[in-house]
Amino acid sequence: MQTTILRRSTAPLALAAALLAAFLVLFAPLSASAHDDLISSTPVADSTVDVLPAEIVLTFSADLITGENATEVQVLDANGNLVSEGAAVTEGATVTQPLITAADAGVYRVLWKVVSSDGHPTSKEFSFTVANSTAPTPAPSPAATETASAPFASAEPSASPSATPTLTADDDAAATPSTAWIWILVVLGILVIAAGITLAVILSRRRRSASPTGSDDSAAR
Repeated sequence: MQTTILRRSTAPLALAAALLAAFLVLFAPLSASAHDDLISSTPVADSTVDVLPAEIVLTFSADLITGENATEVQVLDANGNLVSEGAAVTEGATVTQPLITAADAGVYRVLWKVVSSDGHPTSKEFSFTVANSTAPTPAPSPAATETASAPFASAEPSASPSATPTLTADDDAAATPSTAWIWILVVLGILVIAAGITLAVILSRRRRSASPTGSDDSAAR
């Protein structure tokens, strides 16, 4: 009887240990693969500023990985024209992107892409509003004045090419090879743990079914 009681008392401990191992296998890789996120910006997202500032400053939750094409920032005006000037500068968790000095009023989009401290690229976007224009007003040329004053003059509209953003938001939604391996290891770990628990339960039942016979024989002797 004493042997049976000891076996039954160790069963909950074995189950608790198996559940703890499953928890560590499942959630440890997920926490390690968490991406760094944008925590603040200047200008602030969805805010309104008087004029377009000389630079955009982005602050992230951890130091970023630097390198060629690791960090990219694009700032577009309301017409889709690129107003960012030069390459972004990364210092620790801060990214600074210079802007042109003359720009129109309107809503501006900021598209950013960085490489997180865990090695995964991530990108998103936000917007802010510029209240006043700093772009100079072009003076009309003599040719334009004569064309405008001439009766029945036909003018063909000309379309100016606008910059097309090359960055797309939510690139971190795409699965990377390292993320796929993490999930494969998680699934294999869960299967191994489940098989171990099932084998332990089967052996425990067999031992319990054999224990009363052994006890009766001892009592009979």
